[in-house]
Amino acid sequence: MKRLDEILGTEFPIIQGGMANIATGSFAAACSNAGALGLIGVGGMNPQMLRDEIKICKSKTNKPFGVNIMLMHPDADEFADIVVEEGVKVVTTGAGNPGKYMEKWKAAGITVIPVVAAPILAKHLERAGADAIIAEGSESGGHIGEMSTMTLVPQTVDTVSIPVIAAGGIADPRQVKAAFALGACGIQVGTCLLASEECPIHENYKKAVIKAKGTDAIVTGRIGGTPVRILKNKMSREYIRQEKAGASVGELEKYTLGSLRKAVFDGDTDQGSLMAGQSCGQVKEIRPLREIFEELMK
Repeated sequence: MKRLDEILGTEFPIIQGGMANIATGSFAAACSNAGALGLIGVGGMNPQMLRDEIKICKSKTNKPFGVNIMLMHPDADEFADIVVEEGVKVVTTGAGNPGKYMEKWKAAGITVIPVVAAPILAKHLERAGADAIIAEGSESGGHIGEMSTMTLVPQTVDTVSIPVIAAGGIADPRQVKAAFALGACGIQVGTCLLASEECPIHENYKKAVIKAKGTDAIVTGRIGGTPVRILKNKMSREYIRQEKAGASVGELEKYTLGSLRKAVFDGDTDQGSLMAGQSCGQVKEIRPLREIFEELMK
């Protein structure tokens, strides 16, 4: 089985997670220049913004980069066309099945790598034409599934014959080694990059990640079936309290609407949604991306 760096033409077998409102064209370019595959995340973007961010990324790197498309996004169909028109070479997908775009993307020579939270979906996507699979365990930040990385990766590896990339809870060389031992060809990371010098989030958000212990990365929305892992703060505690009291989806939305933007842009660590995975407990300082990637691959 080829390693991820051979598949993607990158220096390291690492993909940067396509984090909404964080994975900009500039950040993707910085990650690509530092040796990984940078991703532009469409979360929080409209079609014109995606075009602009792709152009920014191209102006700042000549190395491979990709776009992460959340398939639940109302503009997903347009995003699917834009990546073809702009000559993007790698697309990762989340929250849905990219089957209906596969023919168009394959014809354009795009490498398609869906993110899955269960092995059965990986099998289905392999049949649909996926080139590789990102198996993301529930330790990760943001929207999560039920299975942990430790169980999801080997079961996905055993289910499909295409390469599998491990994600969720990876932040140091021991976990990278474990990912390879479980049968992965590479890794995707997000939380450990939040504390990079190049990451465009507010300093308060970075400090909150550095200060957090692994047990501070809690899950909201479990009862309603929309589990999201974020750091403990006033908003998340109140959300969980209301959720347990039987609040409706509409009532709960007032806590989360625009809350990621509050964290990323305003540095509001009380009411903002500080998305981060359980590996936050291993993130101790703000460092350059290059140093983080080199450390992971030790």
